[in-house]
Amino acid sequence: MSLARHVDPEDIIHHLNDNGNHSRNRGHQGPHLTPYSSAYASQRDIPKYNIPKEGAPADTVYSMIKDELNLDGRPTLNLASFVNTNMEERAEQLMMENMVKNLSDNDEYPAMLTMSERCISILAHLWGVQKGEKAIGAPTVGSSEAIHLGGLAMKRRWQERRKAEGKDTLKPNILMGANAQVALEKFARYFDVEARVLPVSAKHGFHLDAESVRNNIDENTIGVFVILGSTYTGHYEPVEDISKVLDEFEKKTGHDIPIHVDAASGGFIAPFTYAGTGDKKWNFELPRVKSINTSGHKYGLVSAGLGWIIWRDESYLPKDLIFELHYLGGTEQSFTLNFSRPGAQVIVQYYNLIHLGFNGYREVMENCLANARLLSKSLEATGWYTCVSEIHKPAGKGDGDDSKQQEGEQKITSANYIPGLPVVAFHLTDQFKKKYPHIKQETISVLMRARQWIIPNYALPPNESQTEILRVVVRNSMSFDLLDKLVTDLVQVTEQLMEHDEIDMNTLVRGQYKRTPKLRHAEGKEKEKEKVVEKFMGQGKRMEEGIHRSVC
Repeated sequence: MSLARHVDPEDIIHHLNDNGNHSRNRGHQGPHLTPYSSAYASQRDIPKYNIPKEGAPADTVYSMIKDELNLDGRPTLNLASFVNTNMEERAEQLMMENMVKNLSDNDEYPAMLTMSERCISILAHLWGVQKGEKAIGAPTVGSSEAIHLGGLAMKRRWQERRKAEGKDTLKPNILMGANAQVALEKFARYFDVEARVLPVSAKHGFHLDAESVRNNIDENTIGVFVILGSTYTGHYEPVEDISKVLDEFEKKTGHDIPIHVDAASGGFIAPFTYAGTGDKKWNFELPRVKSINTSGHKYGLVSAGLGWIIWRDESYLPKDLIFELHYLGGTEQSFTLNFSRPGAQVIVQYYNLIHLGFNGYREVMENCLANARLLSKSLEATGWYTCVSEIHKPAGKGDGDDSKQQEGEQKITSANYIPGLPVVAFHLTDQFKKKYPHIKQETISVLMRARQWIIPNYALPPNESQTEILRVVVRNSMSFDLLDKLVTDLVQVTEQLMEHDEIDMNTLVRGQYKRTPKLRHAEGKEKEKEKVVEKFMGQGKRMEEGIHRSVC
């Protein structure tokens, strides 16, 4: 959630009065909107930043809010986000019927609690919980909360072990790749843990690699965050390889370092696709993996507001982190950062799991990957773009589990390709940039936004930040027809820019900067042109500074 600041209506009123723009104000304070839906609205101003003394008709306020929301992007065309934007009619019906239920009121809504427990059991088995283990978990507001809970459990177990050994607990650290989503860094900052953010490289797929882990762990390492599906490029991090490094470290030093898998997206993709994670393990089949999180509101196909955290056994969740709540008529065990929160998403998650079943989820995920592959190949076929994501590249020997194909052996599936998320991360080719140095990817993003497509352009993580990428997340709402339109618009936008050999943003804001032949052709003006371009385009280290948000 972004921080917001209080708006002082008095300052705005003063500004409006100074400019004579508020002559119709009849004693009502604050900036005003005047919806057109009723005669009442044409005679009464409605405050915008402070609460009105008198209310307004429901239809008027509804129209006012609806009109303003029309300025938002269309969720289906928002290709920046992993968050699901499409639910079946029956799922929406269940959502509406249960939208007032509070997930924290377990004693009041026992059926909802039971469904939550079933979801946890289903996910635990889906993620390979071993026989004899008693998996435990909880629904969360999203993967961010789930990651924090997983990190807290690792920190507390480390503290307990250090105290038992008579050692200090002053300098805990945790490892993650520089491609980590901001939630992982938030955990470290909020809960006083040193974040060892390890560089990533093109050689290792722009994600965490086992050797970097080997070189940065010590007795104060509480755990390693391993990401099943980088938000930058969709690559899966090598959970099994990192696990082997930690096994070797424990054998050598006696220090037991656990893994928490951030499977925000991959947790609902890898288990269902033919490709899986290639011939590598990633889940509770690896003893080193103690906890896994995922987002039900991503490829779990639920609307925003649901995550899941599961520990392979209750012994990995320290008891002093669990609260017993004697509240609202019953006793409840709780380990969350939130209390009251919506329960309808949990019900819809259970609906999806039972309605779709394993084969239904497989069909959805395979379709997403097929569309992502088609988009990747289409972009590279233009000769203008190249992809840094690799799900469209044929798998090497050993990648993909052929035994999972069974009836699908005769058709092409994800098992034929490098495993990963249905993400297409791409940029202009070196040849294209050499021929058209004035064309910036940011401009392509802006022009696509003008056609209602939301495609972010941003730098890769530090160490590789000289490379900017455009990124498309393919969700289940991406139909083949929509994909065809997307490719068509990208081609048209690129061609439009190729036809202009000036500061390309002039195609958006004509007239603000004149195209003068002197600037174009005169010798010795290149530095001047570069300054204008930099000023106009807002270049610099804008995308390299600060924490990478990497929309999720």
